[in-house]
Amino acid sequence: MNKQDLKKTLIICYSYHHNNTLKITNVIADTMNAKVITLEEINNVDLTEYDLIGFGSGIDSGKHYKPLLSLAKNLSQVSHKPSFIFSTSATQGKRKVDKDHSTLRSILTTKGYTIIAEFSCKGFNTNSFLKHFGGMNKGKPDVNDLKDAKAFANDLKAYLALQETL
Repeated sequence: MNKQDLKKTLIICYSYHHNNTLKITNVIADTMNAKVITLEEINNVDLTEYDLIGFGSGIDSGKHYKPLLSLAKNLSQVSHKPSFIFSTSATQGKRKVDKDHSTLRSILTTKGYTIIAEFSCKGFNTNSFLKHFGGMNKGKPDVNDLKDAKAFANDLKAYLALQETL
């Protein structure tokens, strides 16, 4: 890789319910000076112009939201395109996040994307019966989650800087 590689970052975000994922997206984008697009804007963007692409949404029934998965399935084949995955969900834990991200991770790697990092945090949830009880994870993502998202983005920046020196 030469020093011109890995400079432009794009984040594709699907934030559906309470904009939990959008809050995380905005912190990552601000930290990395990345462009953010919605699924509806994908046809107006040339993905080949970007050196790093992030894919994020909330988690529904143990997977990223279906519209993001559908988008990923329809992406063109690439060769070793660096990318990252992120999400917000009702519950956390390393094994759960690994499982929640597995479908999107599998689709993207099959398409030729190289997943360099993953991030997840809790999000406010009022799905199903939870709406009758005021939801769960009120106030999430909170200031600590946003700090974690910023640290994640800074780690991505450090990775990119290291790649430029190789």
